[in-house]
Amino acid sequence: MIVAPDDAGIRRAVQLLRAGSVVAFPTETVYGLGADATSADAIAEIYRLKQRPSWNPLIVHVADVAQARALARRWPAVADELAARFWPGPLTVVVERAAGLPGDLDTVAVRIPAHPVALRLLRESGLALAAPSANRSESISPTTAQHVLGSLPEVPLVLDGGPSACGIESTVVDLTVSPARLLRPGALGLRSLREVTGGLALPGGGVADGAARPSPGMSRRHYAPRARLILAEDVEAVPRAGLAGPVAVLTYEGRGPGDEVLSADPGEYAADLYAALHRLDDARAGTILVQAPPDTEDWLAIRDRLGRAAA
Repeated sequence: MIVAPDDAGIRRAVQLLRAGSVVAFPTETVYGLGADATSADAIAEIYRLKQRPSWNPLIVHVADVAQARALARRWPAVADELAARFWPGPLTVVVERAAGLPGDLDTVAVRIPAHPVALRLLRESGLALAAPSANRSESISPTTAQHVLGSLPEVPLVLDGGPSACGIESTVVDLTVSPARLLRPGALGLRSLREVTGGLALPGGGVADGAARPSPGMSRRHYAPRARLILAEDVEAVPRAGLAGPVAVLTYEGRGPGDEVLSADPGEYAADLYAALHRLDDARAGTILVQAPPDTEDWLAIRDRLGRAAA
């Protein structure tokens, strides 16, 4: 099921996609589960495999800006400015959707991934690919090909592009409103975004399950390990009595023997966060105590992921 992204692997992946099937492939953020974005049946297969609720939308991946424009009914000037600055890269823009795309929303979320395997697959298939993360709904996103198969063993083909560099999902920005509105913090920092958009409205309250939303990643619970995850400013102060064991600790400072220690740099922390949660799940931790990251903008996306995983 896992194949190298060589000529034969890409050719087989393209055949599957053009036949209406799905393929898992690497991006710089996480691995995606791709299908033809213009085929309702192919998109339905994504939802079936992921056990994803129908109200949770998908991001469409494209090879170039012209392909992105073709998916939009209206393409604002700021979208061109953002594309010139950040594409290919971990930025998703939400724009008004062109007629003919499957789905009930008036908008579409679209990006160009910055990964050579993803770009080659997009170019050689000639398809725009709807591609959420390649994992069961609500569970930890995959950053390796092995993570994909561990969560979705039914996927017919996984292109192995090595570990994802960013480690968390793209930043999603709604361009159908003014000022632009952040829908999901992600791998692209807000300071960089504001250099182009100027004002940037931050998310308000959460979106109730079942309610329409223009972007994935807005559900109350998401990115969650099998173990119970507890966020704490001081993990050593959390009472252990009554917690399901074994109890694991994830920190960026490293206080006790056996702690899973990530970098204190937010970019490096993000790159290994999901992999660390996978490691702790694989070790059959019953509870994961996570040291809460700093409450600063640089850590916003990480705090978002951990907060939803702990919900």
